[in-house]
Amino acid sequence: MSDLTCTHQVLDELLDLLKLEAIEENIFRGKSQDLGFGNIFGGQVLGQALSAACQTAPIDRSVHSLHGYFMRPGDPKRPIVYQVDCIRDGKSFTTRRVMAIQKGHAIFSMEASFQVQESGFEHQASPPEVPGPENFASELERARQFSHKIPSSIRAKLTCDRPIEIRPVNPINPFKPEKLPPVRYSWFKAVDKLPDDISLHRYLLAYASDFGLVATSLYPHGHTFWEPQMQVASLDHAMWFYREFRMDDWLLYKMESPCAGNARGLNHGYIYTREGQLVALTAQEGLIRYKRD
Repeated sequence: MSDLTCTHQVLDELLDLLKLEAIEENIFRGKSQDLGFGNIFGGQVLGQALSAACQTAPIDRSVHSLHGYFMRPGDPKRPIVYQVDCIRDGKSFTTRRVMAIQKGHAIFSMEASFQVQESGFEHQASPPEVPGPENFASELERARQFSHKIPSSIRAKLTCDRPIEIRPVNPINPFKPEKLPPVRYSWFKAVDKLPDDISLHRYLLAYASDFGLVATSLYPHGHTFWEPQMQVASLDHAMWFYREFRMDDWLLYKMESPCAGNARGLNHGYIYTREGQLVALTAQEGLIRYKRD
């Protein structure tokens, strides 16, 4: 199989994963993927929940914000059922509540708000001065470079082709981390051309926004989630969408952690186009529990 065929295949598999199956009115079922973390990747549940909400919202409005809570670790070997509660359809805004369920229990809940397109005042934070993506190796290239150090049980999953290419600007050595300021930058995009569907690009961004965000709070402590003593998990996740973008164009993700304490780390994210437009923002608190012997 050629590299181009593999690229198409892994992206098609992700789009199919996020598409969902409608099994009843406002009820959807999504497949799960195993990325080697032991539990379901939080971005999968974020993207699928937003996909479910988008499929029940009026076509004249797009999601502008979401707020979600991770309540239980998901089982990557089982599908997830998404129940959408159509809270409100107003003149300008629409509200949806989504519950993700496995084995009869809620594993994730989310509220999403949709808005008609409006003009108004505009300003944004200045983009960071970071070299372009062509200057950096991808996470996949780095994983393959360190493949001999990756446990054999997950090596294949971490070194296989990926639907989202991520190129860290200031990566750390996961097996020998140094203490660094709690700021990280990554370029990312889908590995192939995507359809012209605004909703698809937004729930695909929700999926990708969970990569690396919680780990930013470990930078100043010289630890990574690879360590057996570390228990790392997303606790909640919020996003705000402000301008249009394409997931098949390069986006720059600036992540920073202003605070950590009580075994939790807070992280903020700013997502820019290559031209410097701020298109979306994120916030996430994660569990960063260090289990001392």
